[in-house]
Amino acid sequence: MKVLVVNCGSSSVKFQLVETDAASARAGTDRALAKGLVENVGGTAVLKFEVPGRKPVRETADILEHKVAVEGILDFLTHGEHGILRDRRDIDAVGHRVVHGGERFKASALITDDVLEGIEACFDMAPLHNPPNVRGYKAVKAVLPDVPQVAVFDTSFHQTMPPEAYVYGLPYVLYERHAIRRYGFHGTSHRFVSARLAALLGRRADDPNLRLITCHLGNGCSAAAIRGGRSVDTSMGFTPLEGLVMGTRSGDVDPAALLHAMAREEIGAPEVNALLNKHSGLLGISGVSNDMRALLEDEAQNPRARLAVDVFCYRLRKYVAAYMGVLGGLDGLAFAGGIGENAPAIRARALAGLEGLGVRVDESANAAVLGSEAEISAAGATARVFVVPTNEELLIARDTCAIVSGG
Repeated sequence: MKVLVVNCGSSSVKFQLVETDAASARAGTDRALAKGLVENVGGTAVLKFEVPGRKPVRETADILEHKVAVEGILDFLTHGEHGILRDRRDIDAVGHRVVHGGERFKASALITDDVLEGIEACFDMAPLHNPPNVRGYKAVKAVLPDVPQVAVFDTSFHQTMPPEAYVYGLPYVLYERHAIRRYGFHGTSHRFVSARLAALLGRRADDPNLRLITCHLGNGCSAAAIRGGRSVDTSMGFTPLEGLVMGTRSGDVDPAALLHAMAREEIGAPEVNALLNKHSGLLGISGVSNDMRALLEDEAQNPRARLAVDVFCYRLRKYVAAYMGVLGGLDGLAFAGGIGENAPAIRARALAGLEGLGVRVDESANAAVLGSEAEISAAGATARVFVVPTNEELLIARDTCAIVSGG
């Protein structure tokens, strides 16, 4: 089955064309046939397309709406020297990344009118993400009206958390009236990485005694505690703002500190929202960059760059140790995401001090791993540590295939 995976933002459309079926998914032989990105939808857009083994394509065009962006993607896939499909009818299904599914969606779902209403009901909880996700569905519907489409939710994997993990210490009426609770995000990545980690450990992912921690570290960062293939806790909360220090997001902060800052700086809710999401985290602490690579290069000369890195690693270490307590021990830990997969120094510094809990990193093995799958734990460590590159698009394609084919 050929599945077009779409991740639609407010001014972008990211895609992959994946060939998969039940047998190849089990064997891990399913593969991406093409991928690309249309940026700056609404103006002069930049189109970037890649087919394995061929020269990448970069073009510009005036694209004023997402429907036209989808048309451009389909033209790339079916025409010219880079075309890999005979025509649009070769696309069997379309899978969409949808950020928020609320409490309703505990698994991926075929998009029907009823499901679409459920996604739209979550607009208030993900105003920057769910509306563009729906826009992507409608754009595909307009150009591929007979092709089934599936929604794969970032939040659904974490719907297995128990109430003691997702209920906040606020008046319970706020949960009853407004569904204010921990939801967690990056669920597609945590699900993919944890399944792969279980395989590397030679264990069944659904083994009820299997205790895993997955760390998705990129510009957005989150950790998850997973027992028997089910998320039991995760660091992101009602929004992706809570938890670890991130590129421009603050992570955990005392709410009273924000009230104090609002009074002293004479700012309101919109300014605080921007401060927490766009001007905090690594960027806010360092004053230099939200890019971990730049901070690691600069930290020897810049104390604030060093402080930003230290805070980032310290916060991650706390969450790992806390989740070991939640799980009652640890069998395996995986690093994923741009930082997790490509920053050996961060992996080593984040886990330093956890040796007494059975977590030990092999220095030379860790230093050798950049963007590839490998074990980096020291010999004799009771909790094994791996780098596991995430592949959210592949998981979305597999879910889509399974749902459309009735698997």
